Amino acid sequence: MARFYCIIAAILLALGVQAQELEYKMELGVMGGPGFYMGDANLNGFYKNVTMGGGLMGRYNLNPRMALKFDLAYGSVKGDMTKQANKVPFTPDMEMKFNNSLWDAGCQYELNFWGFGTGAGYKGNKRLTPYIQLGLGFTVCNKELTMNIPMGFGVKYKIKPRLNAGIDWTMRFAMGDKLDGIEDPYRVKSGFMKNKDSYSWTMVYISYDLFPKYRKCNND
Repeated sequence: MARFYCIIAAILLALGVQAQELEYKMELGVMGGPGFYMGDANLNGFYKNVTMGGGLMGRYNLNPRMALKFDLAYGSVKGDMTKQANKVPFTPDMEMKFNNSLWDAGCQYELNFWGFGTGAGYKGNKRLTPYIQLGLGFTVCNKELTMNIPMGFGVKYKIKPRLNAGIDWTMRFAMGDKLDGIEDPYRVKSGFMKNKDSYSWTMVYISYDLFPKYRKCNND
C-alpha cells in the first residue's frame, strides 16, 4: 500500500510540474530583414536605398519583464551622392556611389510592457508583449571600427512554451562619420551625436528557449 501511495504522489507531482509556467534563462535564434542608412548621402529618407541583413541573436532573461539581448549581424549601407539635392565639392577619395559591407555586434536592455510567458501560470504573463530597448554596440564598416548606440522597440510572441517569434526595429547611431566613405562634405564640425552616420534594421526573428529555471517548493 505504501508503494501505491508513493506512485500516486509521484504522478501528482509530475502533473503539478507540467502545470507550472516554466521560465527559461536564455534564448537563441536567427534573424533577418531590411535596413537602410542615414548620413551624408541620405539626410532624412526612411527606408531609402534598402539593403538586407541577418544574423544571430540571443537573450538572457533577467525576469519576465526584463532581458539583455545580444546580436551579431551582417548587412550593408548603400547610397548615392549624385542624387542629393544639395551639391557638395567632391574630393578624389570621396565615394559618390557606395555599397559598403557592415558587421554589427551589440547588446540591448529590453523592457517588456507586460510579463512575457505562456500565460498559463499564476503570474499571468502574456504570450504577446511589446518592448522598448536601448544598448551599446560596435560597427565594422568601410575599414573602420566605431561604437554605436542602438535604440528601438519591438513585439515578441510565444508560439509554444519554448518557441518565440518577433519583429525588432532599431536605429543605430554610430559614433563615426566614415561608414559611407564620405566624411564631412559640408564642412560642418562634428559633435557627439552631430554629423554622424546611422543605420536602421527591421529584423524578424525566431528563437528557442534554453536552460529552464527550476522553482523550489514553497515548503523548502
